[in-house]
Amino acid sequence: MPAIIQINKLSKIYAGGFQALDTINLSIDKAEIIALLGPNGAGKTTLISTICGIINPSSGSVTVDGHDIIDGYRHTRKVIGLVPQELTTDSFETVWDTVSFSRGLFGKKPNPQFIEQTLKDLSLWDKKDNKIMELSGGMKRRVMIAKALSHEPTVLFLDEPTAGVDVELRKDMWNLVRKLRSNGVTIILTTHYIEEAEEIADRIGVIKNGQLILIEDKVSLMKKLGKKQLILDLKENLTDLPSELENFDIQLKSQGMRLIYTYDTTEEHSGIAALLQQLSKLGIQFNDLKTDQSSLEDIFVSLVRDAV
Repeated sequence: MPAIIQINKLSKIYAGGFQALDTINLSIDKAEIIALLGPNGAGKTTLISTICGIINPSSGSVTVDGHDIIDGYRHTRKVIGLVPQELTTDSFETVWDTVSFSRGLFGKKPNPQFIEQTLKDLSLWDKKDNKIMELSGGMKRRVMIAKALSHEPTVLFLDEPTAGVDVELRKDMWNLVRKLRSNGVTIILTTHYIEEAEEIADRIGVIKNGQLILIEDKVSLMKKLGKKQLILDLKENLTDLPSELENFDIQLKSQGMRLIYTYDTTEEHSGIAALLQQLSKLGIQFNDLKTDQSSLEDIFVSLVRDAV
């Protein structure tokens, strides 16, 4: 099955010479959830805006649902839904009217049942007759999502969809994304909430300085780049780390009451058995031990720091 989105050697250089995108290559499959991470100014929004036809690329090509975003823009814009970062809604319209109007803009026939279900999915049904100006920031964000879904797109872009909103909306959003994916919708989101990517994404992309420095399956990424730590709480404190432990990647913490051993999950042998044997020889006893896995946030910070 061909990719629903195909990006080849995409670059964007603005008039002043700033290169916002640098030779991006990416294939996205139907009903896949991609999370794009990166620091501010990395190029995430520019990438989304280019695919959506808001910004013209300097070079390269993008196809959506088999159609070029320039030559076939009529088709691509119909199949794409976009939730931008900015809250841009008509303050004097009601929730129902603005969502229904958005559907009509794409030439879709009225479907009150669909609009009703969308509003219910986003916990907006009881606000359907409220004017936008009467809503909180979080509720306005929900309306933006409802507008993007109003014409039943098969590709949905969410640019920081839960920025500055409450935990309840995030959970509603995650549940809605899963429901959309089960119905065949492809979702691409940018987020600064790394737990959001960790919760719902199939693949993680990391953008820095306009370059896609990594795109990989979330589980494989965490397995490949994640590290585990063995944490031992000691019975008695150590003033210094014994020389016999220098060959282990180990640190002495908590005023000498804790040893933290870091090991690579991809290695055949973790070294834990050898470490415990050496501790026994040295007469170092511990009250408790536990393991801790690197989070996606740890991996992201490491990638952005180390990328050239």
